[in-house]
Amino acid sequence: MTETSVQSYSTRPVTGIRGELAVPGDKSISHRSIMLGSIARGVTTVRGFLRGEDNIATLNAFRAMGVTIDDDGELLRIEGKGLHGLAEPFDVIDCGNSGTSIRLLTGLLAPQRFYTVLTGDCYLRRRPMRRVVEPLARMGAAIFGREGGEKAPLTIVGRDLSGISYDSPVSSAQVKSALMLAGLYTTGETRITEPHLSRDHSERMFRHFGADIETSPAGVVVRGGRELEGREIVVPGDISSAAFFLVAGLIVPGAELLIRGVGVNPTRTGILDILTAMGGAIELIDRREVSGEPVADLLVRSSRLKGIEIAGDVVPRAIDEFPVICVAAALAEGRTVIREARELRVKETDRIAATATNLRAAGVTVTETADGMVIEGRERLDGCTVESFGDHRIAMSMLVAGLVAVGGVTVNDVECIGTSFPSFIPLLERICAE
Repeated sequence: MTETSVQSYSTRPVTGIRGELAVPGDKSISHRSIMLGSIARGVTTVRGFLRGEDNIATLNAFRAMGVTIDDDGELLRIEGKGLHGLAEPFDVIDCGNSGTSIRLLTGLLAPQRFYTVLTGDCYLRRRPMRRVVEPLARMGAAIFGREGGEKAPLTIVGRDLSGISYDSPVSSAQVKSALMLAGLYTTGETRITEPHLSRDHSERMFRHFGADIETSPAGVVVRGGRELEGREIVVPGDISSAAFFLVAGLIVPGAELLIRGVGVNPTRTGILDILTAMGGAIELIDRREVSGEPVADLLVRSSRLKGIEIAGDVVPRAIDEFPVICVAAALAEGRTVIREARELRVKETDRIAATATNLRAAGVTVTETADGMVIEGRERLDGCTVESFGDHRIAMSMLVAGLVAVGGVTVNDVECIGTSFPSFIPLLERICAE
């Protein structure tokens, strides 16, 4: 592998990668630890916090609202302000590229008794926000944005909210979590249901902090008015980050990797179900629980993969991992059909279009559909130069593809990787050198 510049990076074919590694802390849990720790009473400590750009955006947002957060590089110490202790920020809050930050903050700030403006980079300002703004408006929120509240910047004028029952048309942990945060401040109950259960980190962390919450297969109920109490949190490794090394371990000949301390929350393990169904050799070792989240070590070995159909409730449980799942599908025997994944169209970029474009550059036959794609597997990939489209997961997925592409793969605009996995390239280099 050779670095061509700050903006682009190349990977080349390797053989027999072996060893063990640990991936950084879970991005979703890191976001929520800052948010709930800031509005809890007392001190919250967070170990394993992901210091990626997205999570730093959340951290800086709460510092701007008067929360003291000390970071010694190993441990975060948050001096919580309680439900009603946040202060009006002096300036606009910049969420960078983080959809989690802006959508969850919208829910949390809607019931605050002050004025806030949330914005982000050019990619975030193109992402849909009405899916959060509309149900919050039903609760009584005053939120204004471009295109009738569809696009950021968002202006929030805090006011009292009322609980609602909301049947979400999409399975989205961001929508659910935004309404749950708003629900902490309401009189009465806030009920949320969704077509398929999305990741449940918010439910687990709400319970960990002492919120009045009830969960069932049908959804979640939050009862407002109860103060949260500061807690100790240990953030497990992010399975979305581990996914790149899982696929690398499956597609590189002679590979065997042990990935330590990965969160294996059942609402996030769609990637494991999909890769195992494709014939991937993945073993979960030393299962345990950390701060209310299930954790395990993942052992992955090089495997002969086969194409499958991917649809239904596994889709929201693997929604962030689809770009690298598609790399695995491109090297599987036969056809892989992905359906019911329309949510990929509104991520950091249109991940269906971006992934299809890049795989075609590597010689793969891909047919896009409205809610997915059809991938015809082949024995090897062609070398190519592709774009990241400003999407960290697209960039990392194609760098993994380069490990088995004849002539390698160069990805332009790799700085976006810093939003979720700043150590990805050094870690990839390390396992390829071992």
